[in-house]
Amino acid sequence: MIFILNKTNTIGNQFLAELRDVIIQQDKARFRRNLEKLGSILAYEISKTLTYAAGEVQTPLGIAEINTITEQPVLCGILRAGLPFHQGFVNYFDDAPSAFVTAYRKVKKNGNFVINVDHISTPDLDGKTLILCDTMLATGQTTVQVCKELMAQYNIKELHIAAVIASTEGIVHVRANLPKAKLWVCAIDEEMTSKAYIVPGLGDAGDLAFGEKV
Repeated sequence: MIFILNKTNTIGNQFLAELRDVIIQQDKARFRRNLEKLGSILAYEISKTLTYAAGEVQTPLGIAEINTITEQPVLCGILRAGLPFHQGFVNYFDDAPSAFVTAYRKVKKNGNFVINVDHISTPDLDGKTLILCDTMLATGQTTVQVCKELMAQYNIKELHIAAVIASTEGIVHVRANLPKAKLWVCAIDEEMTSKAYIVPGLGDAGDLAFGEKV
């Protein structure tokens, strides 16, 4: 399944519009905050699919019946652009453990690139629901490689992949390689540049959030 946030008119479209706006992007704090807000919105949407159990809460005046989540998911952030987006999920799943992955593109002499997964720090994922937070899903290669490395080590019960903006090509690649994954995106753009930047996209999310890298 795939959930696309901007197919419905919500306040999330305002945050997405500000992320794309070349003028508003000059405010790094606002850019990070909008990534965080969209992460929280997707966390809320994903929460609707999780497992709940009936319970009771003692109030000052009596007993209230309420369904609460039975098990927190594990949240996985991909450094560095994924940090504010991941924080949005932490804001809602505030008891959830987190995993962190360092992955980057290594460009070859012929102009092509491979994905290097440099470091993985994760709790035990056996039997867990995993939410991978990857801000930009361009080619989909990073997402697929990270997920496959985690799945090779752990028996993951359910996989959710969340992104702010995805390309059509990236969606196709993820669905072909991770057919059981549930996809949650704020928007899907049709095109990519020769350097695999999404068009119209929003530019380099990591640089916009934290400054240009050398």
